[in-house]
Amino acid sequence: MFKDFYSQSGEYVVISAEQASRFAKGVAGDYNPIHNPDARRFCVPGDLLFTLILVKFGLSRQMEFRFTNMVSADTPLCFSEADNGELHVCDESGKCYLQVVRSGETTFDKTAIEAFARCYVAFSGKNFPHYLKPLMEQHGVMFNPKRPLVIYDSMGFSLERLDGFTPDLDLTRSSLDVQGKRADALLEFSIESAGSTVGVGSKKLVVSGLCHYDATEMAAIVDEFYRLKAAYEAA
Repeated sequence: MFKDFYSQSGEYVVISAEQASRFAKGVAGDYNPIHNPDARRFCVPGDLLFTLILVKFGLSRQMEFRFTNMVSADTPLCFSEADNGELHVCDESGKCYLQVVRSGETTFDKTAIEAFARCYVAFSGKNFPHYLKPLMEQHGVMFNPKRPLVIYDSMGFSLERLDGFTPDLDLTRSSLDVQGKRADALLEFSIESAGSTVGVGSKKLVVSGLCHYDATEMAAIVDEFYRLKAAYEAA
């Protein structure tokens, strides 16, 4: 399950730039240039770390993820559980990249884990342009088109049950809290299965380097997103 997107080297997980990029585009539908293997500021998608947590520690009914640093390619990562049950993703020097708090029942059913991971990651991959563009336009701000910086801060969810569900995520509310040159975007979602709600969750993003909204600049960025998407799908 998701073994194509990482390598295991002893106790460490290693993710290459190529593996991370394939996950971003092929699973999340995320064409952010920062996930291109040749990107100067390349980073591993947070959604890949999220997915590997579920693969290694199971899916719990309540989970909170906090991303504390960006992961570079080929960084040896240790996925561990502390005595208090908290999960951590750290490198060899102890630098922490992800902290996870969880509670409630946990399932290790591979079908349920993969279905939930793919469902959430596909939703999460729509950050831009689907969710962020309308918010930025509404507030008259946008990221710097020359150095767009959107940081995955945190996410969490609560499920009513873990068995017999085929999850689908729907955006229920979105908001942008602008504070000078940065803004916090909150995306709230419901988790549906067979027409009924089985859970809720939210995701927080930090948008930095804000400037005044420019419709022409934004249109060019969106066009580039769809150009990259078409090129990947045609390859």
